Amino acid sequence: MTSAALSVRLVIEPKGDPRGLHIDVSFDVPPGVTVLFGPSGAGKSRTLASIAGLLRPHQGRVALGDEVWFDAERRIELPIHRRRVAYVFQSLALFPHMSAAENVAYGLPRDVPRDERRARALEMLTKMHVEKLADRMPRTFSGGEAQRVALARAFAMTPRAVLLDEPFSALDAELKAELLREVGEQLARDRVPTVLVTHQPAEAELLGERVVFIEKGRVSRTTSMSDAPFR
Repeated sequence: MTSAALSVRLVIEPKGDPRGLHIDVSFDVPPGVTVLFGPSGAGKSRTLASIAGLLRPHQGRVALGDEVWFDAERRIELPIHRRRVAYVFQSLALFPHMSAAENVAYGLPRDVPRDERRARALEMLTKMHVEKLADRMPRTFSGGEAQRVALARAFAMTPRAVLLDEPFSALDAELKAELLREVGEQLARDRVPTVLVTHQPAEAELLGERVVFIEKGRVSRTTSMSDAPFR
């Protein structure tokens, strides 16, 4: 799969606190993995939420190729479901009342027939090595199993862009390395614009092709992974 580049130009004012972090960032995300790297509190997660459509920026523009997702001046704001973005973050947000297969199938288009929805869900659970969880509920999952189900749900929808907000930070080193490898293989197959938010150099090096460094709500540097200072 190939895709157009994702263009991000955002200004996000601090909510209710004039002394809070003012975010003003501009960067492009071509097909492949771009790492948004920086310390905690730098504005990475709020930037990702704005790209997804969960947070409305005060100014700026977000577009995938020629399709505009958000433009403050033109008053364009594409609904979240029409952006078709896979968004995975640390808290996972699995629906507790749905089985693993139902969670994965939830993100598929509503016009997909029921049998196809389950087949697609089982296919993605198998790719993430958790097909045995298909009819079990999230409360019975281990941390690693829940993470795999969340990733299966994200990729099942055939996303046009992928946003990963520190989804591996709560995992032990062995499981993290395994999941990073599996996710890397999936992203290499899909080849869509992907943003990985992290402050861990090892995660950036394993998945990333380019790095956007962000500090105090500003882009301080953009470089290829081979030129990144932590290599």
